[in-house]
Amino acid sequence: MKRALKIYLEKPELAGVLLLIVLMAFFEVRSHGVFLSLQNIRGVLGLLPEVGAVTIGFAMLMICGEFDLSVGSVFAIMPMSIALMLIAGIPFWPAFAVGIAMCAVIGFLNALITLRFDIPSFITTLGMLFVVRSLTIVMSGGFPPLLATDKVPMALFTGFVGGGLFRASFIWFVALVVLASAIMSITNFGNWIRATGGFIEAARSMGIPVVRVKFSCFMICSILAGLAGTVQVFRLQSPFPNLGESLELQAIAGSVIGGVALTGGVGTVFGAVIGALLIRVIDNGLVLSRIDANWFKFAIGALTVFAVVGNSWLRRTARRIKVEV
Repeated sequence: MKRALKIYLEKPELAGVLLLIVLMAFFEVRSHGVFLSLQNIRGVLGLLPEVGAVTIGFAMLMICGEFDLSVGSVFAIMPMSIALMLIAGIPFWPAFAVGIAMCAVIGFLNALITLRFDIPSFITTLGMLFVVRSLTIVMSGGFPPLLATDKVPMALFTGFVGGGLFRASFIWFVALVVLASAIMSITNFGNWIRATGGFIEAARSMGIPVVRVKFSCFMICSILAGLAGTVQVFRLQSPFPNLGESLELQAIAGSVIGGVALTGGVGTVFGAVIGALLIRVIDNGLVLSRIDANWFKFAIGALTVFAVVGNSWLRRTARRIKVEV
């Protein structure tokens, strides 16, 4: 019994699961049975990939010991660039590839500036947040361009599958979760990420290529943010230049709520998904419960602080439990 309790307390993402169950039950009662209806679940799962993909990339970077505050701006610039290239007559797939390459370059620059000049990634990516957002607005002229939907394979991104229960984006998201979880749990690269974020000097002494690991995580984070923004634009069918504002704060909150340590080295992809799902559940549940939606940011902020304090307490409690070998 003690061993099981110790294992549970050492996995803060499991506390997130418990909190998710409690909130779902609360909103189900408050909404008089609407929250867990098939139609509402479809809506929640349809929006989950857009914040979930960003949170997964952000969580991997946090585990590596770095931050990326520019994800909200990258979220907007990739679909904006794709829309403008489609208007210019470029076919979809080449435009899509250029959009991904643009996100990779942004991630590369974040890593280069941070590591080459030994600047905290918080500062580097804060500057990149404004730079990329400004570029997005300049590219669009301040107004959303028309999206050439006839040139986009919408069914591949936003079409409903599984009898109308899921969007195609959710299937891609599940595949992303499986792939990212496998990378973090069963590959050397996942071990390198944790080691780099946990104690970089020890990781370097063991021969881990910490610079390449950090570059890779920065680029993965930017690419996933751009892909998530592209999915949202295809769903909305309009590339607004202000998309993704404050998304970086939701990514931080989702990662922390899911048990990712702010100091790096600790966390899981599953926890990040739980954190992102909690954000979507709170957003949706407040509306269905007819609670003032202005409480959303309050709830996320309070939950983030609670998660940090709670996870710290859980780890201390787990260390105090003695288990016989």
